[in-house]
Amino acid sequence: MFKIKFFCPRWGSESIPWDEFLCSVKEAGYDGIEWFPFAEKCNYQEVLDLLYYYNLDFCMVMAVMQPYNGYQNYIAALENDLNELMKIKDEKKAPLFLSAQTGREFFTDDEIKGCLQLCDEIQEKYSIPIYQETHRNKWSYAAHIVGPVLEKNKSVQLTFDVSHWFCVSESYLEDQQKAVNEAINHTRHIHARVGHLEGPQVWDPANAEYAEALQQHLVIWDKCVALAKQKNRNYISFTPEFGPPPYMIKGNREISCLKEQWRLNLWMKDFLQHRYQSE
Repeated sequence: MFKIKFFCPRWGSESIPWDEFLCSVKEAGYDGIEWFPFAEKCNYQEVLDLLYYYNLDFCMVMAVMQPYNGYQNYIAALENDLNELMKIKDEKKAPLFLSAQTGREFFTDDEIKGCLQLCDEIQEKYSIPIYQETHRNKWSYAAHIVGPVLEKNKSVQLTFDVSHWFCVSESYLEDQQKAVNEAINHTRHIHARVGHLEGPQVWDPANAEYAEALQQHLVIWDKCVALAKQKNRNYISFTPEFGPPPYMIKGNREISCLKEQWRLNLWMKDFLQHRYQSE
């Protein structure tokens, strides 16, 4: 039976004790969490045990965080980080997949190819899929770059965050539909953050002023879900990924950024859950 899985981001909630965080995630109706282990110090085994206790799935995200000088240093760091992350599992809990923010926007075609080949080798070694995340600052920063790469590499799978592409292009990609459709064909996971033409995150996706931006995202997400069903896949997954400051604009509001981020992501999860489960 086809299922849509929803993952709660750990991003922004690193200050919350893991037991408290996972209890809230479970009570909110998420299927699991999206976790960047290198973003905080913790006992990985304790986290795995808690995920098992709460019966929650998990996926991981990564980007090379340490300084590097040149492509050869970068690819060595990427290999090291991927290998370390793939070891975060036990006989009870393993990641469903890893979303990798790889390369840089200025990498050459050969350097991008090297990143993809390395990811292929690592995912085959550990039998855990690695999805390429579309993201500003990475090789996958824009539709016109990613489209041709996907045409040549049919095995590449994406974590699709189209909010970055809208922002980079300052358009809803009306004249780049070939690349968008190619990305949809390769999508396995979706980062459901609503961006706009001048930024990757709106103030509040429920606000009327952002109705067009929300609708443009939904057009793409609907196609991703429909294709996953058509292909008879077991599931497609979403992470509502509204982030903390500076993604979130606090302005002069007297709010808790932690609570506001939680509210936005829960709104997005509930909205999409109703949209797709009522079909």
